[in-house]
Amino acid sequence: MRIGLIGTGRIGSFHAGVLGRHPGVDALVVTDPDAARAAGVAERTGARAVASASDVLAAGVDAVVITSATAAHADLIGRAARAGLPAFCEKPIALDLPGTLGALDEVERAGSVLQLGFMRRFDAGYGAARAAVRGGALGRLHTVRTVTSDPAPPPADYLPLSGGLFRDCLVHDFDILRWVTGREVVEVYATGSDAGPPAFRDAGDVSTAAALLTLDDGTTATSTATRCNGAGYDVRMELAGELDQLAVGLDDRTPITSAEPEGPPAPAEPWPGFLERFAPAYEAELDAFVRVVRGELANPCDGREALHALRVAEACERSRAERRPVPLAEIPGG
Repeated sequence: MRIGLIGTGRIGSFHAGVLGRHPGVDALVVTDPDAARAAGVAERTGARAVASASDVLAAGVDAVVITSATAAHADLIGRAARAGLPAFCEKPIALDLPGTLGALDEVERAGSVLQLGFMRRFDAGYGAARAAVRGGALGRLHTVRTVTSDPAPPPADYLPLSGGLFRDCLVHDFDILRWVTGREVVEVYATGSDAGPPAFRDAGDVSTAAALLTLDDGTTATSTATRCNGAGYDVRMELAGELDQLAVGLDDRTPITSAEPEGPPAPAEPWPGFLERFAPAYEAELDAFVRVVRGELANPCDGREALHALRVAEACERSRAERRPVPLAEIPGG
């Protein structure tokens, strides 16, 4: 199988390494607006670097992996669909609902495949939590808490292009909440603080946020996120039911220190970032994509799944701006 990869930034170069050593991938063609960066990735992974996305699409590839800047995702998804090529795309499809819906329409008209990069679905802990909830081990679920904390803010020039903390970061929590529980969010109330570095205020974004989510069966969920967690990268999910409770992401690298005299010690080596924490999940999702292209596996995360999570993020942004609860029914695309 020949795969084209468009975009060789941090996540793109990681994916190139995974694909370059995948036994089912015979050849890899990569491109990036930074030609030197693409050439370096090609040299490290045994790929061939070409000048543009058009060259990738014309290179006789069997599928495309899109890890470009977010602003280019929707256009590249459409071009892959029109070329009849299955595509894997890092989230989000687009930074707004019209762009997302337009790209999904292109995929559906072409009858092509689009798999979205929600890697937490491929993490062993989240998979075990899903099985526990769906199998009734926790009893009736009443409370869910999710935490996503980055160890340091991204570059200031990234913030205006990111879509904001809810769309860029918490969208992962919104997706995994649906995937683990099997329920839909029906209402949100969200707030945020821009008390961090000035770059967040300049971008109209927040450095820390919290959302209260009501699910369609009455379960209450909270999702919090920050860009300023100096202790390390911290992603967790806690699920409490009438019979038991369960935590995902709680291990000897979780960057949290107990205040109890007999509590567990602080981690010697906290998780430094998302690539380290979710490396096996990233590999598993790309392996799944290869199997989808081969026709061996149903698409585990199609574009409509990304739309659901984006609608929750949109509702949170509206709630934060208008300081009120927002029903999901207000957000188009449902």
